[in-house]
Amino acid sequence: MSSRTCLAIVLAAGEGTRMKSSMPKVLHAIGGRPLIDHVLTAAIQAGGAEIAVVVGPDHGAVEKEAKRVAPQAAVFQQRERLGTAHAVLSARAAIAKGADDVLVMFGDTPLIRSETLAALREALAKGAAVAVLGFRPADPTGYGRLVMNGNELLAIREEKDASADERAIAFCNGGLMALAGAQALTILDRIGNANAKGEYYLTDAVAIARDMGLKTAAIETSEDDVRGINTKAQLAEAEAVLQKRLRLAAMDAGVTLVAPETVFLSADTKLGKDVVIEPNVVFGPGVTVEEGAVIRAFSHLEGARVGKGARVGPFARLRPGAVLGTDVHIGNFVEVKAATIEDGAKANHLAYIGDAHVGAASNIGAGTITCNYDGVAKHRTEIGKGTFIGSNSSLVAPVKIGDGAYVGSGSVVTQDVPADSLAIGRAKQTVKEGWVKRLREVQALGKNAAAEKP
Repeated sequence: MSSRTCLAIVLAAGEGTRMKSSMPKVLHAIGGRPLIDHVLTAAIQAGGAEIAVVVGPDHGAVEKEAKRVAPQAAVFQQRERLGTAHAVLSARAAIAKGADDVLVMFGDTPLIRSETLAALREALAKGAAVAVLGFRPADPTGYGRLVMNGNELLAIREEKDASADERAIAFCNGGLMALAGAQALTILDRIGNANAKGEYYLTDAVAIARDMGLKTAAIETSEDDVRGINTKAQLAEAEAVLQKRLRLAAMDAGVTLVAPETVFLSADTKLGKDVVIEPNVVFGPGVTVEEGAVIRAFSHLEGARVGKGARVGPFARLRPGAVLGTDVHIGNFVEVKAATIEDGAKANHLAYIGDAHVGAASNIGAGTITCNYDGVAKHRTEIGKGTFIGSNSSLVAPVKIGDGAYVGSGSVVTQDVPADSLAIGRAKQTVKEGWVKRLREVQALGKNAAAEKP
């Protein structure tokens, strides 16, 4: 099958009004990525060298996202919503190029796996002109039924058009379909709208192919593979399924999840072997954790890279652009953003390191802040190797702290500190002995005078 060309058509024209959102349905996210991203990625992994995306009017945001994931995608518009076959034919120009296999997918079925799509393509390679995905739900109500004769697929019957005997069938249509490229346009052009809704049903392709003397097939898969999303509740259900898949894949790859059900991963999270993830950790998009690192409880990571053997948390936050080297320690209530922390450096508690570079083996004391924003622009703080930044220090960027330098606790540093120097930027301490005693005496006199007033 590797020599066969493939066109994947992703239908993303639905408005998704049941989502109660102004955002197009396919741009809602699970696993940190829009629904359509998951579908396009599966199509590409299944060999979809050519991609066609069908959108509705004024869906520029969907087109933009599709192009971001699949730059090669051609985008077509379905101006009238006249059924699934009508939507597919909106991409007529792409189909006419003559790919061997044509996959028809839906932008709101994000759990489809590339191996399932490969099984559909395999059915075409074995001679089928039309292959569909089927599944067996606990309750088939509302689904189209796959009418079989033994292993032979005879037709797909929409429930509203089905007879009583057909409604008793438990094998249901999953929606996704593959068509042999050589016959695809001929089959699609023969689909009529003589049904209860007056629409052009893609499901009629099966009966039409059989009338043409062509072979049709059904591939059985799990309900999760074809799970569509129309509501926020269904979005949450799909998220739960995806998280279970991601957690199992991580553990199979050698990651320890202490309490798997409490860890939330993104679809692109990369975890090395012997990584340990404690409970209640959230991974946003774009995170890589190298082998042997430990992410302690209640930490949140996004757009970050964690080096080998590093320790993060508990209660730490790594924001986009955070890069931690080998054996770095980022402790409780430490936030890192757009900053590189070199090997062996430590910020063990209560610090903010933003728009900065921290040299190897440096120590950042509790309460340290890189003051990176002046109200208009961001500025960088450069901290050298082997430095010691005392607790409760404010480093006002742009500023450089040289290798081996010390900053005294409580300092506000506004000028560069040379290597191996001590910087102290705080007011001189003044002690006034007996001051508090005199204050209390004055306060007591005031209270007594108030009490004596009539």
